[in-house]
Amino acid sequence: MNLNRYKPIIENINRVALSTHENPDGDGLGCAAAMYHFYKNKNIDCKIILPTSLPHEFEFLEKGSMFYLYSSETMDSWLKDVDLIIIFDVGDINRLRDIRGAIQKYNLPSLNIDHHTLVDGSLFTYNLVDTHAAATGEIVFDILEQCFSIDFTKDICEGIFSAIMTDTGSFRYSNTNIHCHEIAIECYKAGVDTSYIYQQVYENTTKSRVKLFGTVLHQIHYELDGEFAWFIIDQKLMSNVKASKSDVEGFSDFVRTIKGVEVSMMIVENKGQSCRLNFRSTGKYIINGVAVELGGGGHKYASGAVINNPFNSVVENAVEKMKKSILEQRLNLA
Repeated sequence: MNLNRYKPIIENINRVALSTHENPDGDGLGCAAAMYHFYKNKNIDCKIILPTSLPHEFEFLEKGSMFYLYSSETMDSWLKDVDLIIIFDVGDINRLRDIRGAIQKYNLPSLNIDHHTLVDGSLFTYNLVDTHAAATGEIVFDILEQCFSIDFTKDICEGIFSAIMTDTGSFRYSNTNIHCHEIAIECYKAGVDTSYIYQQVYENTTKSRVKLFGTVLHQIHYELDGEFAWFIIDQKLMSNVKASKSDVEGFSDFVRTIKGVEVSMMIVENKGQSCRLNFRSTGKYIINGVAVELGGGGHKYASGAVINNPFNSVVENAVEKMKKSILEQRLNLA
C-alpha cells in the first residue's frame, strides 16, 4: 500500500488529538501511544482522548499526561481547535461514544486508521484501511517508516509492540504474518522490554477478574456437539465479584481454546439497556456475518457488537443466530 499520500495529512499540523474505541485494547492504545511520541518529538501539541477509561493493564503506556478521559466540559475547549483527530482501530463509529458527537459538532478534520472493514466511514475526512494487516499497529509502523523514515525510539516502539502483540495473541493467531515478526525485531533493536510488556498485559490479573472467570467457567453452555460454547456475564455477577468492564477481556479467547470448541461467544450486560458481544473462531467457521447482522462487525474469526436491547432477548437472539450460521456452514463443509 502506498502510504505517502497520507504524509501531508499527518504532518502539516500544529495540534492533534488521538483516540480509539470504547473499552480500548492494546492495538488502539498502542497505536495512540506510538503516534503521541512521534508528535511530541516534533513538539506538536498532542493529547490522547479516550471514550472510556484506560485499562489498568495498559497503564504502563502512560508517561506523563498522555491519556485523557473525554468529557465535553473538560476537553472541548482544547479539542475544538485541533488540526486533525486520528482514530485508531475503531471498526464502528458508534464505539467512539461522545467523541463521535464532538467530531461532528466541531467539524473536525479526521483520519481513520484501521485494519477492520469500517461499518460507516462517513464520519471521517480520510480513511486508511488495510484489512490484510494483522493489527492497526502494523499500519502505523509502516506510516512512520515509509513516510517519515524516523529513528524508532523505545517509546514509539513500546506502543507498536503492544499493538501487534495483543492483536496477534502474542504472535499465535492465524493473522500473524512475517511483517509482524519483522516489526517485533525492530522493537527489540530499539530496546523494548518485551517480557515486561507481556507481564503487564497478561500477568497482571485482578482478584476480581479471577473470581469472575471462575464463575464463568462453571456456566459455559456447549451446543452443536460442543463446537459452539457461549456464556453470559450479567450486572448482578459483575457486582457480586466487584468486577470492572476490563476484567472480562480475554474470556472469549480462552473459551475458544477448549478442546472441541470451534466458536466461542461472550455476552456481557452493560449498565443501562445495552449488551456487548464478543465472537471468536478457531478458523473453521466464519463469524463476522452474525456480528454484522447484530449491528457490529470485525474480522472473519474475531468480531463483536454492542446492542441496545434487553439482555435476555439479546442472549436468545444471538445464540440462535450463531447456531443457525454454524449449521449452514456445516452443510457447505460437508
